[in-house]
Amino acid sequence: MPRAARKKSESGYYHVILRGIGRQILFEDDEDNERFLSTVQRYRQELGFELVAYCLMENHVHLLLRDIKDQLNLIMKKIAGSYAYYFNHKYDRSGHLFQDRYGSEAVEDDAYLLTVIRYIYRNPEKAGLAKAGDYRWSSYEAYLRPRADVDNAWALELIGGPERFEQFMETASDGNCLDIRERAAIRDEAAREWICSHYKIASGTQLQQWDKKKRDASLRELKDMGMSVRQLERLTGINRGVVQKA
Repeated sequence: MPRAARKKSESGYYHVILRGIGRQILFEDDEDNERFLSTVQRYRQELGFELVAYCLMENHVHLLLRDIKDQLNLIMKKIAGSYAYYFNHKYDRSGHLFQDRYGSEAVEDDAYLLTVIRYIYRNPEKAGLAKAGDYRWSSYEAYLRPRADVDNAWALELIGGPERFEQFMETASDGNCLDIRERAAIRDEAAREWICSHYKIASGTQLQQWDKKKRDASLRELKDMGMSVRQLERLTGINRGVVQKA
């Protein structure tokens, strides 16, 4: 069955989600987050789109863009392709990094533009990671102290200026945005107990002693449950690259 055509935005504004394939972790350390943001900035300059807001989560990314030249597919292809090349090279990985099709929704009016901004910045809170204002990998701070890498002049005018932004963020949301279903994070203590009980071992580090086929099958099972690569590295002592490739 052919895919449905994307709805074109008459305003040029789009809320875009890039997802890691099979819940693949996209950002293992600060360098990865910084590289993704520098990649976005490079193509912002090259292709001439506006970056209104962003939030980088562990296995997906939210972007609010204004596509001035009607080239959203090219923008996302360039960003995803460049970052995937970097990531695969760094972690000695091959294959697709992102799901084959990014998600997008047209943002056609000012009221919904503000709803999307509020939604994007609340993502870390929704995931139990941090308060919106404390989360490092979003453009939240650019709304308190405007800067050149975020094109938010119109959004701030609608909000009433930087001095009104935190009050705006406290306002209840009045719309449903393009979303991604995420499993709740499993805390280390609960994950450790499950691993030991399920595999009948005293410690997750015992997985290191298993043959490769059995070890990798177990790592895949644990990742499918929602345990992150970094978490499994902590709990099993198995190298992050091995966990990632399993």
